[in-house]
This record gives sequence, structure tokens and C-alpha cells, in this order.
Amino acid sequence: MSTVPSHCDRPLAEGAPAAAPAARSAHPHLVLATSILSSSLAFIDGSVVNVGLPSIGRDLGGDGAGLSWVVNGYLLPLSALLLLGGAAGDRFGRRRILLGGIAVFAVASLLCALAPRLWLLVGGRVWQGIGAAMVLPNSLAILGATFEGKARGKAIGIWAAAGAGAGAIGPLLGGWLIDTVGWRAVFTINLPIAAAALFMGWRYVKAPSGGQRAALDPGGALLASLGLGCVTWGLASASAAKAFGVASALAVLAGTAILLAFLRVERRAGEGAMLPLALFASRSFSGLNLMTFLLYGALGALMLLVPYILIEALGYSAKQAGAALLPFPVVMALGSPPMGRLAGRIGSRLPLSIGALVVAGGFLLALRIGKGDYVATVLPAILTIAVGMACVASPLTTAVLSSVDGSRTGVASGFNSAVARAGGLIATALLGLVLTARGEALLAPFHAALAVCAASAAAAAVCAFIWVDADGKPPPAAGHQERTD
Repeated sequence: MSTVPSHCDRPLAEGAPAAAPAARSAHPHLVLATSILSSSLAFIDGSVVNVGLPSIGRDLGGDGAGLSWVVNGYLLPLSALLLLGGAAGDRFGRRRILLGGIAVFAVASLLCALAPRLWLLVGGRVWQGIGAAMVLPNSLAILGATFEGKARGKAIGIWAAAGAGAGAIGPLLGGWLIDTVGWRAVFTINLPIAAAALFMGWRYVKAPSGGQRAALDPGGALLASLGLGCVTWGLASASAAKAFGVASALAVLAGTAILLAFLRVERRAGEGAMLPLALFASRSFSGLNLMTFLLYGALGALMLLVPYILIEALGYSAKQAGAALLPFPVVMALGSPPMGRLAGRIGSRLPLSIGALVVAGGFLLALRIGKGDYVATVLPAILTIAVGMACVASPLTTAVLSSVDGSRTGVASGFNSAVARAGGLIATALLGLVLTARGEALLAPFHAALAVCAASAAAAAVCAFIWVDADGKPPPAAGHQERTD
């Protein structure tokens, strides 16, 4: 499980077009194993690094803004370049971009493990994010194209279960490594996984005879990265300083201007854009992505803050803090499939709305953390939030894929996954104030952050109620006609 759980990436596989029979691998189950291994590189590192932040801070120093960049250095390129990574795979070959991304991630992990300074660690995390942006869309597109029909659904289910398993064991294993070996071990453990994924991808993933001539948009990707980077730096700096200074305010204004320029460039590029703005003609697509941003932003804050507070304020070991999050992926793995089937019968509107409200209630329960033991305070909050997210995950996938024309499900699913991570990016940038405090002084800003997260999740519920029809089918896009062929 990454800073944003793997279920937000499921549409990337479900939205992939099936490959022609001649292009399918003769070893589909080994392709599935390759997809699981390569995706796990992107999924596991986030949660493990969250558990390791206190140790990293003590070893390398840095204020709250600096520590937030250990997380955001990874999330920023992954959010901004995810669509470009998918387009590059379509143009140059998914296998080629996948293998290149795994190699980049492995080298970056080695840099992180050896980093003697915080800024070098952040640099390594940036390159990890670039590698993940190459790996994630292409590994899941390869998975989606290798299988079809019921076999595809089963393969995606196995991949999701493996992601949940990684989410369960990742923080626990990471905490154990941090306590016994040190935080650098959480990066070196990526190296054998990357080596296995490289070999299996080279050996078993079939390279098609020719890729689609998909349009690339490096200008749009550059503007998106610069804009998000400026906004994130400005917010992180202001949060750590408890006020906007001249530099942080100028950074946010510059980032906003660059993002507006990005939208202008994308509008001029039309269908050749990284993000075709015609997608937003669908009110449901816009509303569902706003819901995703609000809900996954709150969730990203939770996954960062809870281990940090347990270790720094309440005296947990890294292993205990990792184990404290274990109920979340377990409940998600058990609860998501039946909720997906229920949403198929009653529609997505009620599961999305009620699930987000349950998440908001879980954040309110988390306000009791610090006033009792784990079973009385942390566990009820984690369980409640997990139940709410289990209600949301599968219905959100269905709603996003059905909110656009079938020819655009790939870019729509990629954008939704990027939005989920952008929510975590902005949330982390705003947590500098919490990360700057020490000891029991952490609890007051932590509780304030939880109250904001509860409000964000409640706003996400309102978005779902407004933009998804009662029958579960989002309103059609403007000018969209149902296909009958």
C-alpha cells in the first residue's frame, strides 16, 4: 500500500483495451506475477516511508517542511507524470517503458539508501516517483490487455488482493526493519524485488510488433510538474512557519499561474493533450474527481500522521506503529468485493455517499487518539475509516469509468489515479505544522488536522450525492450519445 492505496489504481487495468490475440503472452499468469511485482514497488514504499519518517528526521535532520518533502518528492512526479507515462507506453511500447521505469526506480532506491543528506534523499524520492510514473500505468495496462472477459476480472481481483497483502505486511515489515537494521533498509529491500520484476518483464511480457502512435505532451507534463511543485513548496513552507511569508506566497501564486497556463496549453493541444479538457464536459467526471481529491487527500494525511504521532508522541516503536495500520488493508480486502457487487445492484450513489460519511465519522473518532490505549482509541478509528473506504473503492471505479465515453476510459482512469495522489500531495504539504512539533505538543495540531480531514471527507460525500444519479449511472457528458454497436 502506498501513500494512496492501490485500489485507486484499479481502473488503470480495467480501462485498458484488450490486446489482439497475436499480441497476448503465452504465459499470462507470469505476466500477472510481473504486474504484481512491479506495481508493488510503487505501492509499498509510501507506507513504509511514513513509518520511517521519525527515524529519518532524527538521522538527517530537517524541519517539518523538509520531512514532508520525503513524501512529496515521490508524490509530485507520480501525480504530474502518470498520464505521460501511460502515453509513452502506448507510443514506444509498454514493455520498454515498464522495464525502463523499474530500472529507474531501482537506481533511485539505491540513492535513497545511501543518501547522507536530506536533500539527496528527497532527490532520490523524486526519481523514485518518476520511475513509478513509468511503471504503474504500463504494468496495469499490460495486465488489462493480457486478459479479457471473466479472466480479466479474476486477474485484476488477484492483483488487488496481492496489493492488499502488500499493504498489510509492508508497514509491519518496514517497522521491523527500521527497529532492527535502520531506515535505509526500507529502500534496499526494493532492489531484489526490482531485479525479479526486470527479469520476468524481459522474459515473459510480450512486446507487440508496433505501438500506437499516441500523442505525447512533454510541455504539458513540464507545466503540470512545475505548477504542482511551486504550490506544494509554498504550502509546505507556510505550514511549517505557521504563516505565509513573501517567498511562500509568491510560490503559491506562481504555481497557480503555471497551472492555469497548463490548462491553456492543454486546450490548444485538443485531443493531442496529456489531459484532453473535453473530458470535463461530463459533470459527473468533474464531480467524481473532486470527490477523489477530497477523500484521498484526507486518507493520505491519515496514513502519514498516525504512524508519526504514535512514534513521536505516544512512544510506539516503528514495528508497533506499522502494525497499528494493519486492520486497514485487511478490512479493505474483505469489504471491497461485496460492496462492488452491491453497487452493481443498487447503483454507486448510495455506497459512495454513505461510505464517505462513514470515513468522516472515523476521522472524528480519531480525535480520541492520545487519550487512551490502542484498542480504545486508534483501532475504532482505523476500522471505521476502513469500512467507509471499502464502501467507496469499487463503486468509485465503476462510476469513473462509466462517466466518459468508452474510447476515453484509459486517460480518465489515469487522471483519476493522478488526482488521488495529488490529494495526498497537497494534504502532506499542509502538514508541516504537525511535523514541526515534538512530543505531546504534536497532539493539538494533529487533532486540528483530523477535524479538517473529517470535513474534507464529508464534502466528498456531498460531491457523490450531487453528481451521481440515484440509479448509480452518472449523468451523460454533454453531447454524448449512447453507443448501440
